[in-house]
Amino acid sequence: PSRIADRLSAGIKRFQPVLTSAQSRDVNESDTVIIITDMLSDVFGYDKYAEVTSETAIRGTFCDLAVKLSGALIFLVEAKAIGQELKDGYLKQAIDYAANQGIDWVVLTNGILWRIYKVTFAKPIDQELIAEIDFLALDPKDEAHLELLFLLTKEGWIKTALADYFDKKQALSRFCIAAILLSEPLLKAVRKQLKLLSPDVKIDVEQIRNVLEHEVLKRDVVEGDKAEGACKRIAKAVAKAGRANAKDEERDPPA
Repeated sequence: PSRIADRLSAGIKRFQPVLTSAQSRDVNESDTVIIITDMLSDVFGYDKYAEVTSETAIRGTFCDLAVKLSGALIFLVEAKAIGQELKDGYLKQAIDYAANQGIDWVVLTNGILWRIYKVTFAKPIDQELIAEIDFLALDPKDEAHLELLFLLTKEGWIKTALADYFDKKQALSRFCIAAILLSEPLLKAVRKQLKLLSPDVKIDVEQIRNVLEHEVLKRDVVEGDKAEGACKRIAKAVAKAGRANAKDEERDPPA
């Protein structure tokens, strides 16, 4: 929406000089948290008095910042000093915080870099980097940059923009594409096309699957937990579509 785009654009123009100045002075973590809190309010649209808090206790310790809507925590913010590198160790701490509270989203930031992670409630707890925003590299006139910022806004959250973005990223992942290529309907479609090239040659589905797995696709996209997870998602989606088609046929039987 234009009013949100205007706010995001104005926020970029306002905070880029603030961040540049803070970076040059190498301000400490406490001062960086003040800037981040202002950004959550003025750029991302959260009420910093009612929806942004630093008083969220998790297993006896406090996370740096937490954002809530209608009283429910929606994401945690692990903040570091503006000149500090965002190391994996800091992320682990934030993910542990989120897992203990059953929160799906974690933001790791030093004010300039904003990394958005989706928590995976598996064994062990894992995470996936969904988006990274370099605030100093943003162009206030670039629509793609504004759309990226929109993912983390209050309005974007209400419209499930971040969850939708995650679903789209998962659907387009190399693991999901590989799982689709190796699914039975696609293998049969490939076989049909190959029969057009060689009508007298017998080719079965397993032969095609074998070529795809060992000669076409990289091993890391067909093996491991992520590949297995993608296969399960595809199988579940196919089964759901099959059930829906069966119900449609029951309601509208062939003439």
